Amino acid sequence: MKIFILILMLTFSLYSKTFFSNDEQKDASEYMGALKDLIIATQKTRGATYGYHKGNTSSLLLIYNYRRDMKKAIGTMESLPLSSEVIINTRATAISQRLIKLNRMALKLEANSSFEQYTENIEQSLMLAQTVSKKSFDNLSSFGKHSAEIMLESILPLTENIGQLRAKGTGAAAEGNIEEQRLYEMKALIEEIKRLNNKFQSDTRYNYKNNTEHFKTDVELKLNNIQKDLDGLISLTKNKIFKKNIKVNPDKYFQKATDIISEIVQIFDINNKAILADSKGWL
Repeated sequence: MKIFILILMLTFSLYSKTFFSNDEQKDASEYMGALKDLIIATQKTRGATYGYHKGNTSSLLLIYNYRRDMKKAIGTMESLPLSSEVIINTRATAISQRLIKLNRMALKLEANSSFEQYTENIEQSLMLAQTVSKKSFDNLSSFGKHSAEIMLESILPLTENIGQLRAKGTGAAAEGNIEEQRLYEMKALIEEIKRLNNKFQSDTRYNYKNNTEHFKTDVELKLNNIQKDLDGLISLTKNKIFKKNIKVNPDKYFQKATDIISEIVQIFDINNKAILADSKGWL
C-alpha cells in the first residue's frame, strides 16, 4: 500500500501539480486578472482623453466605452475574496474613488493635467498589484511565483509605457506636430519600452521552456509577433511622428499601439490561466 501511494504521488509530481488545492493562489490569480483589466481600461481612457484634448474629437465615444470597462473591472475586484483584506480594500477603494471623480471632470481639464492624473492612478494600481503579490507570495507555488513576477514586473510596466507612448503619439498626430518636450519624453519612453520588452521576452521564453506542461498555447509564436509589431510601432513613431508636419491618422496610431498591448496582455492572461489551473491541485 505504501509503495502504491509513493508511486501515485510521484505520478502527480510528474505533472507538476500540487496534491491539494491552493485557494490563496486562486484568489490572487483572480484579483490580479481583474486589476489588470482596470489598468488596461484606465490606460485606454487616458490615451483617448488626451487625443480628444488635442483635437481628435472622434475618440469621444471610445472614452465612454473605456470608462464602462473601468467600472466593470472595479465591480469585479470588489466581488472577489481578496477585497476583504484590509490593506488591499483600503488602497483599491481609494483608487476607485479617485478614478470616478477624475472621469467626471477629465474632459474639462487641460490635456496634460488629465494625462498626469490618469497616470498617477495607474501607478497606484500597479502598486496595488505589487501588494497583492506580496500578500500572496508565500502561498504561491514555485511556478506561480515566477509567472506572477513576469506578469507584474515585466508585462504591466511594459503595457504602461506603451500606453503612454500611444497617448502622446496620438496627441501629436491629432495636432499635426510635436512639442520639443513631448519629443524628448517619447524618445525616453521608447528606450524604456525596449528594455522592458527585452526582459519580458527573455523571462517569458525561459518560463515557457521550463514549464511546458502548464501551457497549452504556442507562446513562442506570440512573442515573435509581439517583437515584430512593436518594432513596427517604434519605426512608425520615429519616422512619422517625430516630424514637424505629422501626417498620421491619430485613430490608426492609437489602434496600432492598442493591438500590441492586447497581444502582450494575452501573455498575461495565458500566465494567469496557468497559475489558476496550477492552484486547483488534484484534490
